[in-house]
Amino acid sequence: MAKIITMPKLGLTMTKGKIVKWYKNENDQVKEGEKLFSVETDKLTNDIEAKDSGVLRKIIVQSGQDVPCLQAIAIIADANEDISALLSETGGEDTSTVEKKKEDNLDVKTKEVAKKIDRNIKISPVAKKLAIENGIDPSEIIGTGPDGRIVLKDVDKFIDEISKIKITPAATKTAKELGIDPTIINKDGRIRKEDIYKFDNYRRLNEKANPIDKRIPMSTMRKVIAERMTYSWNTSPVVNYDIRVDVSKLKELKNELKSVANVTFTDLIVKIVSKLLLEFPLINSSIDGEEIILRNYVNMGVAVALEDGLIVPVVKHSHIKGLKEISDEIKDLAYKAKNNQLASDELSDGTFTITNIGMFGVESFTPIINQPESAILGVNAIVETLALENGNVVKKPLMNLSLTADHRNIDGAVAAQFLAKLKQYIESPSMMLL
Repeated sequence: MAKIITMPKLGLTMTKGKIVKWYKNENDQVKEGEKLFSVETDKLTNDIEAKDSGVLRKIIVQSGQDVPCLQAIAIIADANEDISALLSETGGEDTSTVEKKKEDNLDVKTKEVAKKIDRNIKISPVAKKLAIENGIDPSEIIGTGPDGRIVLKDVDKFIDEISKIKITPAATKTAKELGIDPTIINKDGRIRKEDIYKFDNYRRLNEKANPIDKRIPMSTMRKVIAERMTYSWNTSPVVNYDIRVDVSKLKELKNELKSVANVTFTDLIVKIVSKLLLEFPLINSSIDGEEIILRNYVNMGVAVALEDGLIVPVVKHSHIKGLKEISDEIKDLAYKAKNNQLASDELSDGTFTITNIGMFGVESFTPIINQPESAILGVNAIVETLALENGNVVKKPLMNLSLTADHRNIDGAVAAQFLAKLKQYIESPSMMLL
């Protein structure tokens, strides 16, 4: 019996998906459980398996197309089964209809190309004679005659426009020698010989550089990032705060733990911030209409950079997890993110986000809030800095932390107190034991 295949809904927030690839062609045999097609959502790419066996009679949505969830994308049926009713229902067409349309489109394109060729510099004999006499290239003239034909008045108008240009005789002569149309030189005042040479120089440099603008379509992930960042920027009136912290003791702790666990600075900061957010519920809150949602738990988002974008896996209930458990989970989530193995629930329900670009040497930046959260913490590079300690100049590993907070529910005093307490915890990590 014929079955309609629809775009699957792979998560609560998914509204559409893009067909990345069909693993089967039309009229191929399909077995239940085989990979049938690949779907790209705003966060993940998933291979979808066939739920029924049969023949892939019709692919309604081709690769590269975005489709709303639950919309028909293909039909599986027996080899000789009549699927005309389903084709009509889904808006699909049989192969013969599609081929005929392709032929019709090809005929149209051929006619258009032929028409362009026929119209290539259509010019009346008298207009052509006048253009040649004045050393004018007819291709630079816009024709106003039938079918774009260049007529005498078009050439007269072009010559008249040239005559209005303020240009010295020497510049006119130089322009003619170099084959330059002085009308395309944009200058207030009289065009002089040096202007012609300058333009010629630019023209030669441009030819040598051969500048090319390449346009590439955004991936689904990139489009979603663009939409969400724009939404966040337009939604939250943000204030940015920076504080410098001494990570000497944090480095010592990291080194001491090497024999037990290979923890990173990100792991340590996630652990510290997870504990601290319970003391500052507004930093961990969200706004829903005219209500503020306060929480007694922390779901920590940790940004992971991918080749074509950024993704934020979430460490659920990080406030009650140990450092090693947090470290292992962050590594596992990062691995899954880079290998496109994250599940939808591993990307949802975050309450706060940490993004670390310190490994690239960045010393300060302004992260954008990951909506609907209210704040995000940027972790920067550790820089060995000379500082005064007990009257002596010493070298200390200092690091900037960059907090972006939504001013609708987080006042400056609250943000400042949060950063001040965070500085205390980082500079005295043993406070986490209290």
